[in-house]
Amino acid sequence: MRDKKIKSSSIINRQNSLILSFKMVFSRWLYVLIAGIVASVLWILFNIFDQLLFFSPIVIFYLPDDAIVSFIISNITAILLGIVISMNVYVFKHSKLRINLTSLFSWSSISVISSACASCSSIGLLLVTTLGGIGVSALTFLSNYQIPIRLVSIMLLIWAYYSISNKLTKSCKFNYNNEGDKV
Repeated sequence: MRDKKIKSSSIINRQNSLILSFKMVFSRWLYVLIAGIVASVLWILFNIFDQLLFFSPIVIFYLPDDAIVSFIISNITAILLGIVISMNVYVFKHSKLRINLTSLFSWSSISVISSACASCSSIGLLLVTTLGGIGVSALTFLSNYQIPIRLVSIMLLIWAYYSISNKLTKSCKFNYNNEGDKV
C-alpha cells in the first residue's frame, strides 16, 4: 500500500513539475512570442515540404483527404518545437546550469530533420538524383514509414520537453539537513 502511495505521489510530482516549468517560461511574453514565431515558421515550412501550401501564382493552401494525418502530425510537431525551443532559450538565458550548445538543441534538431519527410517533398527528388540507387532505396523507405518516423519525432520532442522541465525544476530544489538548515 505504501509503495502505491509513493508511486502515485511521484507521478503527481512529475506532472506538477511539467506544469510548473511551462508556467515559469510562458509567464513572460517574450517566450510566448518566440514559441509562436518558431511554430509559425515551422508550420509554413512543413506545409511547403508536404506540398500543401503554395505561394505562386497566389497563396493557396490545399489539404487532400490522404494528407490529413500527416497534416495533424506536422502541426503537433511545429507546436512542440516552438515550446521546446522557447524553453531552451529560457534555460540558456536565465539558468546557471552548465548546458553546452550540443545538448541544448539536439533533440529539437533531430525532430525537425525526422519530421520534414524527405519522401513527400522536393527533398526526395534531390535525394534520388544525387545518390542514384541508394537514394531510391532511401526514398522508398521514407515513404513507406513516413507516419512512424513522424511519430518518433513527436516522442523525441516530448522527451526533450520532459528533460528541459526537469532541468528547470530540479535546479530550484534545496537540500536540508535534519535541523532545517540549508546545505
